[in-house]
Amino acid sequence: MDSPLMVGRDHELGRLVDLLAEVDAHGTAIALSGIAGIGKSELLDHTRKAATGRGMVVLSTTGIPVEANLAFAGLHRLLRPLLAHVDALPTAQRDAVNAAFGMGERTPPEPFMIALGVLGLVSDAATRAPVLICVEDAHWLDRPTADALAFLGRRIESDPIVLLAALRTGYDSPLRCPWLIQMELGPLTQEASRQLLDQVSPGLTESARSRVLAAAEGNPLALRELPATLGPSADAGLAASGVRQALSERLEAAFAARVTELPAPARTLLRVAATAEDGTLATILEAAEVLDGAPRTVADLVPAVRARLLVIEDQQVRFLHPLMRSAIYQAATVAERQAAHAALVEAYAEDPDRRVWHRLAAATGTDPDVCAEAEKAARRALRRGAAATAAVVFERAAAVAPDPARRGRLLLEAAAAASDQGHGETVIRLLAEASLLDLGPHEHALWMWLEEGFRSGRVGDAGRVTELTRTAMRMAELGDRDLALNLLVSAASRCYWGDLRADGLEVVRAADAIGASPGDQRMLYIQVFAAPIERGAVVLRELGRSGGPDDAPGLYLRGMAVCLAGAFDKALPLLAASAERLRGQGRLRLLAQVLSIQAWAALEVGDFAVALPAAQESQRLAAEVRRPLWETGGRIAEATAAALRGDQRAVETLTAEASRVALPIGAAALLSLVQCARGTVELARGRCLEAYEQLLRIYQPGDAASHHLTACHVIGDFAEAAVGSGHHEQAVALVRQVEPGARQSPGSWLHIQLAYARLQLAADDNDEAEPLFDEALRQTGPAWPLWRARVELAYGKWLRRRRRHLASRAPLRSARDMFDALGATPWAEQAHQELRAAGESSPRRRLDGFEELTPQELQVAQMVAQGLTNRAIAQRLYLSHRTIESHLYRMFPKLGVRSRVELVTVMHRRLDPVG
Repeated sequence: MDSPLMVGRDHELGRLVDLLAEVDAHGTAIALSGIAGIGKSELLDHTRKAATGRGMVVLSTTGIPVEANLAFAGLHRLLRPLLAHVDALPTAQRDAVNAAFGMGERTPPEPFMIALGVLGLVSDAATRAPVLICVEDAHWLDRPTADALAFLGRRIESDPIVLLAALRTGYDSPLRCPWLIQMELGPLTQEASRQLLDQVSPGLTESARSRVLAAAEGNPLALRELPATLGPSADAGLAASGVRQALSERLEAAFAARVTELPAPARTLLRVAATAEDGTLATILEAAEVLDGAPRTVADLVPAVRARLLVIEDQQVRFLHPLMRSAIYQAATVAERQAAHAALVEAYAEDPDRRVWHRLAAATGTDPDVCAEAEKAARRALRRGAAATAAVVFERAAAVAPDPARRGRLLLEAAAAASDQGHGETVIRLLAEASLLDLGPHEHALWMWLEEGFRSGRVGDAGRVTELTRTAMRMAELGDRDLALNLLVSAASRCYWGDLRADGLEVVRAADAIGASPGDQRMLYIQVFAAPIERGAVVLRELGRSGGPDDAPGLYLRGMAVCLAGAFDKALPLLAASAERLRGQGRLRLLAQVLSIQAWAALEVGDFAVALPAAQESQRLAAEVRRPLWETGGRIAEATAAALRGDQRAVETLTAEASRVALPIGAAALLSLVQCARGTVELARGRCLEAYEQLLRIYQPGDAASHHLTACHVIGDFAEAAVGSGHHEQAVALVRQVEPGARQSPGSWLHIQLAYARLQLAADDNDEAEPLFDEALRQTGPAWPLWRARVELAYGKWLRRRRRHLASRAPLRSARDMFDALGATPWAEQAHQELRAAGESSPRRRLDGFEELTPQELQVAQMVAQGLTNRAIAQRLYLSHRTIESHLYRMFPKLGVRSRVELVTVMHRRLDPVG
């Protein structure tokens, strides 16, 4: 190896070089972690050289502490070689990337649209040659850049791209995520440490050598630098350290000591260089001249170069190690640091975003002018799609605000920006700081609403619902109906998730009193989430009127409300339209929620082709945007699909994972659905007693899984399980409890459930049962194929048991075909068995390739059938076009097709599973 610092790193370098060799087969994202000086930069440098030798395109950027709050600074540096290709991106991505880099005045872009544009640029570059992305000191990247790279790292598996990010141990970063390989770089072995020390300091005495080895703790930088600071009195210098310091502190002290020996002009230039962001030589010389009152030249930096503290390359000043920068900055007095920042304010006069940070750092107390400039910078960051940066700038503006009221307002603005990114810890910290101020009524209400999204504790907190409702009424009295409705949305959500039925009625009464402008979908949401049985009819009447919303959030709120009102078939088009718009806008946080609800609605109507991809995509996106409740909802939807297909193991695994999230916070709605999935899989297998025991918990007051709406929505399943296990009277009693709600709600679902429950209860009564079967068949039309098949199965069983074998065959045959088409294997098997018992042979359906498709492959196949290109599909799913190609490559042999045309033909035959 050509660098002494690479001694002992053969294994790690070999592993990275191997990944480069495999890049044509698959992409890889790696987070390389280690303490300062452990050799991360050297490994990255050698990996860069290896990549260049293989003809790869190398894109590099470095995190710089003083740039950590400059939005997209690291990303702009990384993509500079590719920016000439921005115009080749789809319009939305092109505009988003341009806005992020301050090149366009358009609607503030969504961070995920920016990230998709970054993926597009890098993926397109990888079609010309494999790409290595090298990120040094990634822990110091600005947050929007780090988020974009984490997004990229999750989506390059099918592209010839390697992402290698070096992070210092002990620092948080979005790149410390499960989808990046986490590679820890440990200390050198004792043998490698001796070898390195002998190379860099061959003249040490044996005593000094032993002391350096002990002090360096296997750290390559320490092994190189500590001996150089000792001089001829190495033994005495090492022995004089009476107090043991952390290794990084010892190294910083060594670098700081080296600075004190330099001439004053060099010290000034080093202090400015450690304070400046971009390292531009001209800027550093200009600011040093302001500080010293005398012109400064490159010659004044030569002593620092000779001291091996920095290098000058291409008119840029670069420290040889980040610890040198931090050592120099920390060694300066407060007054010296503020003076350096003040000098840079003048040097960055034409760069308002850099200038404002130096004004903030130079400020010695409250300053209305600096506060106003910082607030403007925060709003610029919002316009560029950098809400995380905006949150930091608003917070810094609050620190110099001239009065408590303005400070409180800015802290709330910071919390709102952080909330938009799902940064819960930041939101809670900012709100805690704001709570110490004397907030006005409006600010207190806004504080409460922001806290709701990240408040710990049980969701079914009746006291909190009352507090939210009263505050909403107060805001309405003060004329802020918008905030009042937002507070009631939060209150209504708690009522649903925690099953607070009585409190929900109070929320509805407050909403009625406050009112809403025509078309405001929040009113529908509040009513049905707070009182789904009592107000479901209101929601469905509203659905029948023309002029519904066209915006994505409005369609989502309306679709959610319609779902809870029990009209899943009518909700699906609304949710699909919302999802389509959200994909086009890059609003993945809300998309994760929409997909979770869409999965549930599709399950209830038996559309597995929509339900399965939606459930899995909702989980993936919800995990990425830190929405654990919605991720859990998607997981339970997947469990329910597995239950309908008889996959006991999947149900057990998925519901256990869901319960771990839902149980501690008392999310009764989710826990009731967990029990529903567990009961369904038992029912599908014909285990009525086990199904009864699982479903009964939903109906037992005081049980964590008890929920009044779910109890209505699964009454048909419960009745079948109860009757089949000898609990007929319990079923009768609970059906009677549910019936009043059905009289209030026109939603199809509840009436289907009750019709099915009644025929189960009357199955032994020849006179009463047949009209109930007719009614249940009438209720379950083409929109409800799964329940239609279940009614036909029950009817066929009933006919056969009355020795009406010939009459039983038609409904059993229809049920079998429907279950086969839907993939509801255990139900289909029941129909097969009943048909054979009725005297008709019933060969099992031959499995086709669709059963082998993953949910995402199925989703891609559906989009191909719609005529979308690979790139258009990639844009919709927020993946690279190479990933779509990989899906198709794996999909073709599963379906027995050889071309896209054949795939479209096969998909069109599958579009109508009943036909």
